[in-house]
Amino acid sequence: MREADLINKLKALSPMLEANAAEAERHRKPVNRVMQAIEETQAYRWFVPKKYGGFEFSLEGFMEIGVTLGAADISTAWVTTFCMEHNWLIGLYNAEAQEHIFSKHPYIIAPGTLAPRGRATPVDGGFRLTGHWEWGTGVMHANWVLVGAVTDHDGPPEMCMYALPRTDVEVLDTWQMSGMVGTGSNDIVIKDKFVPGCLRQNLSDLRAGDSPGSKLHKTPTFRMPMLPVLGLTAAAPAVGCAKRTVERFKEKIKERTIYGTQDKQGERALAQSRLAHLTVRARRVESTLTEIAKDVEAWGKSGEICPDIVRAELRVRIGHVVRDARNIVREVVEESGAHAHNLSNPIGRALRDLETLSCHTVFDLDVSTESYGRLLLGLESNTPL
Repeated sequence: MREADLINKLKALSPMLEANAAEAERHRKPVNRVMQAIEETQAYRWFVPKKYGGFEFSLEGFMEIGVTLGAADISTAWVTTFCMEHNWLIGLYNAEAQEHIFSKHPYIIAPGTLAPRGRATPVDGGFRLTGHWEWGTGVMHANWVLVGAVTDHDGPPEMCMYALPRTDVEVLDTWQMSGMVGTGSNDIVIKDKFVPGCLRQNLSDLRAGDSPGSKLHKTPTFRMPMLPVLGLTAAAPAVGCAKRTVERFKEKIKERTIYGTQDKQGERALAQSRLAHLTVRARRVESTLTEIAKDVEAWGKSGEICPDIVRAELRVRIGHVVRDARNIVREVVEESGAHAHNLSNPIGRALRDLETLSCHTVFDLDVSTESYGRLLLGLESNTPL
């Protein structure tokens, strides 16, 4: 399959996602038939190594998918892009792990909650893992899970990622949120489960683009730095949501009558000016997203290790993309009247979703700008990059 063909298949699902967005929010998880349709496109093979039947397609094309699906339903898009990207994470693992996972099934659908909320104890052949993790995006349709844990052994503690079959975990129904409700990102609990040693990966080996997988596969995709890819994965649906919200504003002001007058809102010069500004800003954040993706891909193609200061700058740039997307939606809501806050109004849902999404830790500009500023001054970063 060509990259453009898969993009078109996913674009064709946009009406389905949009039509089911309210149902996903009501049921607090992606709609089963929508997730099945996405899986049938072969989307989850996007980043899977060719050796295992995957496509090894581009990061830039991946951004196009995230924006397109995010315009239709940001919650389902968020789950989809994360689960696609988590196949890329497995492609960064060692050869034995990739064989263990991809030889059984050509892709995974898995949450990846990497905060070290578990503890792993070494035993013969692997580790015993116990923990409780929040933010399990994708867990409601998963066949695997990826979780972060501290490894207990002699020497300094290691922050590692562990891969387990979905059947080894318990899912708690905890997802009671004001926004991104349709993601179903429930809690994950693991109680003393065995994990083969090959399915453990030290996170420090993935950050800069020199992972075990980067030495196994020829495609530059597997030499990209981890956190910028994660940030872009999360940002793309936000950009799509902002873009679609501006389109909805355009449609709305053509019909909305200003109270106390016979004028349509769209006939007012101020509304016309606001629409122009919002349209340009939405296009600009999408262009910036694409530009950042190209920069990240360029580091993969360079064959060099992406330096800390570059990764710090990339994180700040991605954070600004999401903040700008959120502010676009805020302004649309301010100009849309109280009807925008009706729970059934997709403009109001967009605001709830962007307010929640923008709080993701990877978009915390206080943290990322401090880190980047320290590096600009010749100091060490005080946060992982």
